[in-house]
Amino acid sequence: MTKLKLFTTAGLLLLVSVMIAQEETAKERAPGHLNQSKFKQMYEEFATPNMYRSASGTPGPSYYQQQADYAMDIELDDKNARIYGEETITYHNNAPEALEFLWLQLDQNVRAKDSKAPLRNGNGLNDTYVPSAFSKEFMKESFDGGFRIEFVKDSNGKPLSYTINQTMMRVDLPSPLKSGEKVSFSLKWWYNIPDHTIDRARSGFEYFEKDGNRAYVIAQFFPRMAVYSDVEGWQNHQFWGSGEFALPFGNYDVNITVPADHILDATGVLTNRKEVFSKEMMSRYEQAKKSYDKPVLIVTQAEAEAAEKGFSEKKKTWKFRAENVRDYGFASSRKFIWDMQAVKIGNKDVMAVSLYPKEGNPLWEDLSTKAVASTLKSYSSHTFDYPYHKAISVHAKNQGMEYPMICWNYGRPNEDGTYSDRIKYGMISVIIHEVGHNFFPMIVNSDERQWGWMDEGLDTFMQYLAEQEFGEAFPEVIAPNEKYPSRRGDPSKIVPYMSGDQSTISPIMSNPENVYQLGPNAYAKPATALNILRETVMGRELFDYAFKTYSQRWMFKHPTPEDFFRTMEDASAVDLDWFWRGWFYTTDYVDIGVKEVKKYVVSKKPGKPLLEYMAARNLTEADLRPLVFLVDADSEETDKALNGMTPSEVSVPLKEFMMDNMSAEERTSVKEPKFFYEVTFNKPGGIPMPLIVEYTYADGSKESVTYPPEIWRKNDVEVKRVVSSQQEIMSIVVDPKAETADIDVTNNSWPKTQNPSEFNQFKESIKGE
Repeated sequence: MTKLKLFTTAGLLLLVSVMIAQEETAKERAPGHLNQSKFKQMYEEFATPNMYRSASGTPGPSYYQQQADYAMDIELDDKNARIYGEETITYHNNAPEALEFLWLQLDQNVRAKDSKAPLRNGNGLNDTYVPSAFSKEFMKESFDGGFRIEFVKDSNGKPLSYTINQTMMRVDLPSPLKSGEKVSFSLKWWYNIPDHTIDRARSGFEYFEKDGNRAYVIAQFFPRMAVYSDVEGWQNHQFWGSGEFALPFGNYDVNITVPADHILDATGVLTNRKEVFSKEMMSRYEQAKKSYDKPVLIVTQAEAEAAEKGFSEKKKTWKFRAENVRDYGFASSRKFIWDMQAVKIGNKDVMAVSLYPKEGNPLWEDLSTKAVASTLKSYSSHTFDYPYHKAISVHAKNQGMEYPMICWNYGRPNEDGTYSDRIKYGMISVIIHEVGHNFFPMIVNSDERQWGWMDEGLDTFMQYLAEQEFGEAFPEVIAPNEKYPSRRGDPSKIVPYMSGDQSTISPIMSNPENVYQLGPNAYAKPATALNILRETVMGRELFDYAFKTYSQRWMFKHPTPEDFFRTMEDASAVDLDWFWRGWFYTTDYVDIGVKEVKKYVVSKKPGKPLLEYMAARNLTEADLRPLVFLVDADSEETDKALNGMTPSEVSVPLKEFMMDNMSAEERTSVKEPKFFYEVTFNKPGGIPMPLIVEYTYADGSKESVTYPPEIWRKNDVEVKRVVSSQQEIMSIVVDPKAETADIDVTNNSWPKTQNPSEFNQFKESIKGE
């Protein structure tokens, strides 16, 4: 007996394979390298956990947040489109350190004449302009915007020193505000309200030339406290226009004085309803509180049209109280139609509310409040029960903007009341999105100024779920046999962006002011990533539990991206470092394909590579007899090595190779594979993803196999898988249902499919026309 025969079958095969590999790879040794694995731990990217924020993603035992309470008296000057305000801020220092000064945000200063915001971007001259764009660029008058601060005083009425730096204002304190203490100070100010239809201002008025009225949607209208936190200290990033807001929670008492014929709603509970409502309005309001199936009109279209003609010289003050909110907004106009409907959320009723002029009908009366109610139900089911008492949708041309309990939304029919599906679905979607912002970031209060995706991306992901649920709840609104046509969320929708010019793509983990394409970057890509994470990577059960855990851990708190990433892993036991790194920290893309397929059969004789190895060492087939030989079924070289015999002629029953200690019954029950395939999958894209493969067999049956993303952990370029089957494989398709946002599907199939040329596609498209 030769030495070789003393090895076990497995050991012999390993020895032969290793020796061949060593000889074939004798080459110059490569230099060492750093850990380049996409699966390495995220310690380099993540901040070190501490007493404020734990490694599990929960608020730590020393977590704190500041509080800012406001008492405000506001007056809207409709004739001059101006707003006046006086406010008292009580600031609570819950930080462990003393504060020498306070920082406030003056967001209206982005529209001041000396604002640097219009100068922050480079631009060039176009060859042609449409007239409206030309006049906007070169002929418009400069708007005289920005806060006029009349005074800043302490609680005793003494002036406080302050410094304005563009959209930020520092208030100097006479003595440091110690931990656990609070300070009160007051400000008086006014500013000119902009036309929000110009440059898409986030708040302002729309002027209706036909009746001479304005409809106001007012926000960022008062000097507001900046956030002071354990992560950033004072929020000190200027408001340039794209990066939104970082704000502390607090309680608001707000009195808003407007023309007496205006209809107004705002953040908070209306505390003097009987003073500002007519008896008829009160009666309708009581009906609305009990109407769960449809809205009740508080102000009808006929009443709104009559009010448009009045222009009352009298004034009326609306009083509101809002608790534990991070911001404030209101809407006011004599043009407003007003409807409300009750929605059961958990064990309480919430009012779904809409305000809109006649120009919004019939679309708004039919669908706005319905969309608000559906959104509250959908978001609550995936996160937490909506905690506030109402949610308001306000009609505003070209708008989509959000504040606690209130938001502005576009969607205007033609003058004759007709509208396209694009307008209808656009309106429903923007209402879902903006009402959804009550959850992210109005309650789960992320820093929008630093991380735009944490509110926009999470909200757009939830919007996708809510849109699909809206379509299921209201099939009469959707085209027959169709699902809701969501614009973002489906993996295929992000492919054009992720396959685009890399010089104009930024990682999701970028400040919103520094990205080239804010919509795809902060809205669409993170929403798609989370949808893929839910449907393909984690599965709905694990994802939904983890996402709800994050939402409930951080409601009414200030989470960071790492708090989200860590919680998703903590609550699911799924290691997602590779996912966050690929999707959020890079501009890599998904591209996985089938590189090569080799078919093998079982043989009594070795194939060419092993024959050559045997000849070089004077080994005979008897020396290798314990081994099972697999030979390439499609190789001419193998045919020659087998002395002219075809693979089918040398293929032998596998049972001849079974171990002697297997019983006859066991041998009978074993299914004998007839074909063996070595499939090489490659990954031209940088993002590892689950390898989803559909195998189609000769009898037409299909088998779907999902290999986990960890299949790429040791080789980020290509991997091989062996498939044994009783039938011949006719085709192999990677990602057959387009679940992964693969940017190039031309390499996803074996045999390779031939895509028709653009000319042939054009010919097919015009057939029969």
